[in-house]
This record gives sequence, C-alpha cells and structure tokens, in this order.
Amino acid sequence: MNTELNYEHISMAEAKQIQQDLREQVDITEQSFEVKYIGGADISLNLYSPVIYAGIILLSYPQLKPVAYSLVRSETRFPYVPGYLAFREVPALLTAWKQMLQKPDVLVVDGHGIAHPRRMGIATHFGVLSGQRSMGCAKNLLYGHYQEPGLLKGDYSAIQGTGNEVIGFAYRSKNKTAPVYVSPGHLMGLQNTLETIRHCTGQYRIPEPTRLAHELVNRFRKGELEAGYDEL
Repeated sequence: MNTELNYEHISMAEAKQIQQDLREQVDITEQSFEVKYIGGADISLNLYSPVIYAGIILLSYPQLKPVAYSLVRSETRFPYVPGYLAFREVPALLTAWKQMLQKPDVLVVDGHGIAHPRRMGIATHFGVLSGQRSMGCAKNLLYGHYQEPGLLKGDYSAIQGTGNEVIGFAYRSKNKTAPVYVSPGHLMGLQNTLETIRHCTGQYRIPEPTRLAHELVNRFRKGELEAGYDEL
C-alpha cells in the first residue's frame, strides 16, 4: 500500500507503464462482504490550475446518513490528459483516505473503475494502491458501448469493451434521466457493483455517496469547510 505518491515528473510513457503494472494487481472477482459504512469520493479542480480539492465522505449503510468526512487541498503538475486523470487526482484522494479514522467498507469514486481503455480508471487505480474496496460511478461514458437501458429507475444494460467484454453497467438511477456509468474498481465484481449502486440511489440522478461528496468538496472549495478529518 502506497499512500505517498508523487507523479509530478513522470512521462506519459511511464504513466502508461504504471497503469499496465497496476492492472496486474486488480481483483474484480465477485465477493461476499458486509457493508456498515460506504464512502463517496470526489475531486474539484480547474483544468488549468494545479490546485486540487479532494474529499471523502463516510455514510452509514444502508441509511446513507453522513458520519464523517476528510478534506484535502493539494497541488499537481501532471497534465490534463483523458484516460490518465488518476495521476492528477489519486495522490490527493490517498491523502484524504489516509487521514480518515474510520475507513468505508466500499468507496464509490466519482469516475470510472475498469470501464477505461486500459481498465485503470481512478477507482481502480486508487483501490489497488490503497487496498480499499472501490467502484466507479461516472456521469459520462469514457470507453465502451451499450444499449440504452429502460427508462425506469433500476433499469440497466451492460457496458461492453473490446470483444464484447462486460466492463460495467449503464444504470438508470432516476426515471427518464440519463444513466450513470458504474464499474468495479478493486476487490469487488460486476454484480457486487450493481447491487451496491442499487442501494445508493435516492431522488437524484447522482447516487448519494458521490452526490454528497460533490457537495462537500464544493463547500470546501468555497471556504465554507476547512481541510482535515471531522466527525458529524
């Protein structure tokens, strides 16, 4: 487990090799586990600024009530390159995760897991480095193709990659709205991911863990909250 990262000066070729090396450690087998706490992770940043605001919120499960949060402000010099965003964002998230006194049983990251060209989205990258069970929940599709799911909340369809490999799901989290895109990160399988997200949706399109994490980080960025760990 490595919670002290510096990707400041690596080349794109080195970044790609890191993804390939980490990919060999990914575990997306179906697993049996108990969830008492679920986390949501989000990042807020300006694409042209080195400053990153990272946050992880801890929720009781299945009640989805906020229990604690961790906030970090940091900087990065790694360039904005689609498919390599984890190199900008994961170091800050790892710092936020490290200062949490209570870790979640599952962490839902705003971004992708294995639904990524090299199967190494931010949720997977983070999960392998931290050893945290993780999954991605993104607002937009990065990679793969799918058939539009039904229009009712709970409808879903498989996201397929090369050779029709299933790498995630387009999940309808609210009636007649655009789906969210969920995929395993690490230490959980496709069906684990689907079952988890089913229990995390409320009245909004964005499931509660990442929706609340997004609100938290925005408040932090506005100066309404201070960096650190706090219990609610």
